[in-house]
Order: sequence, then C-alpha cells, then structure tokens
Amino acid sequence: MGLSTLVPGGQDARDFALYAVDLARDWLQSPAAWSHLALLVLAYAAAAVAVRRLAPALGRWLAPPAGQTGPLAQIRRFVLVFLPLLLPLLAYALTAMGETITRTMFDSGAIIAFGKRVFLFVAARILVRDILRGPLPRAMGRFVVLPVAGLYVLGLLLPLATVLENTTVPLGNLSFNLLWLLQFLVVGTGLFWLGRWSNSQSAQFLQTQDQLRPATRQLAEKAAEVAIFGAAFLIAMNIMGVSLTSLAVLGGAVGVGLGFGLQKIASNFISGVILLLEGQTTVGDYVELDGGQAGTIVKMTARAAILETFDGKWVVVPNEDFIVTRVVNYSDAGSAKRYEAPFSVSYDTDINRVPALIEAAVAALPFVLQQPDPPDCELRGFGESGVDFACEFWVNGIDDGKHRYTSQVLFAIWNALKDNGIEIPYPHRVVELRTPKASAAITHAPADPPT
Repeated sequence: MGLSTLVPGGQDARDFALYAVDLARDWLQSPAAWSHLALLVLAYAAAAVAVRRLAPALGRWLAPPAGQTGPLAQIRRFVLVFLPLLLPLLAYALTAMGETITRTMFDSGAIIAFGKRVFLFVAARILVRDILRGPLPRAMGRFVVLPVAGLYVLGLLLPLATVLENTTVPLGNLSFNLLWLLQFLVVGTGLFWLGRWSNSQSAQFLQTQDQLRPATRQLAEKAAEVAIFGAAFLIAMNIMGVSLTSLAVLGGAVGVGLGFGLQKIASNFISGVILLLEGQTTVGDYVELDGGQAGTIVKMTARAAILETFDGKWVVVPNEDFIVTRVVNYSDAGSAKRYEAPFSVSYDTDINRVPALIEAAVAALPFVLQQPDPPDCELRGFGESGVDFACEFWVNGIDDGKHRYTSQVLFAIWNALKDNGIEIPYPHRVVELRTPKASAAITHAPADPPT
C-alpha cells in the first residue's frame, strides 16, 4: 500500500510530485493566487499588530500577585504559559475569516486554506518547543502532534486516516484497525498526563489547608488520586467505544489475583486507608514498632510508611505492620514527654544535698518544662561503686536517639556536682589475693645412728 493510494487520481509518487509542481506553477501564474497571498500577509500583519498591543496587557492581567498559591492563581499561571500561541492562533482565525469571504465571493480559496494550515502548524511547533514540559508531553508533541500537524498542512491527514482505518490487525478472536490503536494511545497518554497534573495540583492545594489534620489531608489526597485516575480510565474507555460491561471479566480476573498473589498488596492498601481514617498514626509522629524499627514518619503511601531514623536512614515499613503488631507512638505533634538521666555519686557524699542541687540545675535548662511536673531527682539504689540517682524531666518533643535532650541534661548534672565538690565515682573492684597454705607434713632429717 504505497503513496499512490493517498493522492487524487491514483498517481504514483512521481506523478504526485509532478502534480504538486503543476499546482504550484498555476498558483504562481494566477492573479487570484497573488491576491490570496496578499490576504495571508495582511492577516499575519494584523495579528502581529494586535498581539503587540494585547500581549502585555494580557500578561499583566493573567500574572497573579507574587506569593499567591490558591487555585485561581494556579489557573492563571497555567493560562499564562500559553500566551506565545496568541500570534499564530490569531493569524489562523483571521485567515479563516478571509477564506470564508473569498470562497463566498470568488468560489476559490485553496491558497488561503493552505496558509491557514501553515499557521496552525506554527502554533503546534511553538507548543512543542516552548510550552510542553516533562519527558512524556514533549515526546507526545514531537512524535504525534508535529507529524499530525505536518500531514494536515499537506492535506494528507484524511487520506492517511482512511488507510489506517482500513488496515485491520487481528489478535485472536479480536480485531482492531490501526487508526483505533493510535487514537487509543494518544487519548490514553493525554488523559494520563492530565490526570497526573490534576493530582499534583490537588495535592498541593490540600497541603496548604492547615485547618485539616495531617491524616485527613493524606486521606483526601489518596481519595482525590483514586477519583482522578478512575475518571480518566472511564473517560478513555468511553471515548474509545469500549463497553464498560465488558470490564466485568477483567474485574473477575483482578479479584482472583487479589485472592492469590496480590493479597499482601491489598492488605497493605486497606491497612493504609484504616490508618488514615483513624488518624492515630500519621506523618510527623515518632513511632517504635515491635521489630525494633523506630523513627519519624515522613511519608505514608498506599503500600507502606517511610520512617526516618535519628541518624537519617529511611526505613520502609508495610502498612500492615501498624495494624497487626504493637506500635508505640511517642508524639502527637508537640505533646510533652518525660525522660530520665541516670548518674551516681560517691559513698562519701551527703546524699541529702543531691536532689535539690540537681533539680535546680536541670530546671534552669530552657527546654525543660515545669508542667506537668518539674524536674525530679530520685534515689534509685546503692550500687557497687556509688549511690545511684536518676533525674526525671519533661520536654516538649522527642529525644530521638537519647542525644537531643539527655546529653545536655547530663552536662548540667556533671557541672552541678563538680561545682559543689561532689565526686562522681568510677567503678571500684576489691581484689583479694590468697596464698596457698603451708603443708602440714614436715620432712625431718634422719637421726644419727647410735654409737
């Protein structure tokens, strides 16, 4: 199936080239053609003058004030990106008006129609080169939008679409034409990109809603994501003419997969929804699981929660672990927590002086709270090397890794004891050396023989 099927009269490629040359010669020798070219130039000049006056005003009107991040500001910024398309699109509109007039008055307008298509191709080129961002949109623009626009300019789009529609590809008991396949790929990719962009915009909007709890924001983001991509899928199926009732078989297959190989994924997904609904564990909480994993939750996904430990490591914990195992939640966004700092003093110390000294020194630290209780120094026992104490104190936060607050409290205790001449003992060991006892048996020298 060659090029001859795409051109009028069934000419081969050489005849088509000669046909194009003859057509161009006729246009150049026709006074009407020159008048049409003059109308094209006039339409472009009028569009350029109008854009020169309108573009600055439109730019000022569309640009939102600095710092605005609301939905209206996002829409205005999105529309502002397409301002470079104003010139070719306005020239296209003026040329379309000129084509209507010339066809009505002179029953001809092929050259104006060709120029109109050229302006549309220029708009497509600007769109792909200057506006589209991201690898997927730019690839779609380079390999789909520009080729389609080029075929439209040459007048080959409709013949090529007819050829593709008549080319059927069998696939088992199913069959579909190439045009349907290309339309499905283009529509699906476009809807997927639009859905991803809409999801990112909705997530940014929900993150700015400080009146919502973090768990509620996370749940709203997941619900919006499912709704957006679900709607995109249904729209794509509708556009391509796929009956939604035929998806029942696919739904049954997915159900069987969930029952066998995907049950863990389904369990983690449902566990994530439960966590978001209950709100007992959310982003920003410092948690410790039965397995020993401990850290601050920095992100909750549909499958797992990501913990950041005090040393900067990220631990991925499946959502199911938060449901079926014991979880210790140390924080509720700023609630007070109690910690203790152990220490010892020498047995030569008057231990009655120690509690007041230590409590005063720890209470002077700026991060130590007086409510719900002030610092409390307690006698814990009599150790091998000294008298054991511990100072309990409350802080507003998490002492992750026992280095954030406890270290400063121990410094304060050390300085207070040193300033008051109280000795902090080092480990003592009493070593008893035992020598072996002398043997009870004494060896006597032999007696002298009798004389």
